[in-house]
Amino acid sequence: MRNIKYIKKWVIGIMSLSITIMSTAPVIGQDAVETSAGVDLVSKYVWRGVSQGVGASIQPSLGLSYKGFSLGAWGSVSSNPVPYELDFSVGYSVGIFSIGITDYYWNGSEGSFFDYHVDNHLFEGNLAFSFGEKFPLTLSWNTFFAGNMDKDEDGKRLYSTYIEAAYDFSLGGLDFTASIGAAPWDSYAWLVPANGKSGFQISSISLTGSKKIEITPTFSVPLFVQCIFSPATDASHLVVGFSF
Repeated sequence: MRNIKYIKKWVIGIMSLSITIMSTAPVIGQDAVETSAGVDLVSKYVWRGVSQGVGASIQPSLGLSYKGFSLGAWGSVSSNPVPYELDFSVGYSVGIFSIGITDYYWNGSEGSFFDYHVDNHLFEGNLAFSFGEKFPLTLSWNTFFAGNMDKDEDGKRLYSTYIEAAYDFSLGGLDFTASIGAAPWDSYAWLVPANGKSGFQISSISLTGSKKIEITPTFSVPLFVQCIFSPATDASHLVVGFSF
């Protein structure tokens, strides 16, 4: 799971969810290995419009890329009620197109990381198109294809899917990202049927504003604020975060 910022970063270049709001363009003909490491501090962890626990979260990330191929690790640690998450992703980007697979591990400190046979992991395929600086629109399609959380009460696999459109723009000295994401059909992987709704649902409508806070003449810290509305869960969220 990750926030809008990380998802955009993943889709266009993969890895780092800065999180809950995790952007570099895909590198073509890249001849050297590039690495990245960072951490986000967020007031609340919200993923695809759904709150993932209470209180602040620390979300570290580590990435490696070479000639369009990417490997990444992302985690989230919070106090309650989900203490720990660890996700791994692999992907490939060329031109405006990105493809990848994400392995979500949500059992946290309970252990059993290598017990894949008991469905401690949930796997998702990702596709994205980013149209570049002249038309900064990113379209993505994400479908879960393995894992116990992707089944209904009868054990039928649902192929929980999340589709999103995100657009970047600047206004009044701030950088913004406006996005809307939906589940085209029942998606138990994150939209539990407890809300009594089914079928197509708008999972997240968000607006993220970001700017750099100058600490010294040579050092600044990116600040982002994200306003999120989720018609699917009848909820709204305001998240603030810092990236390092």
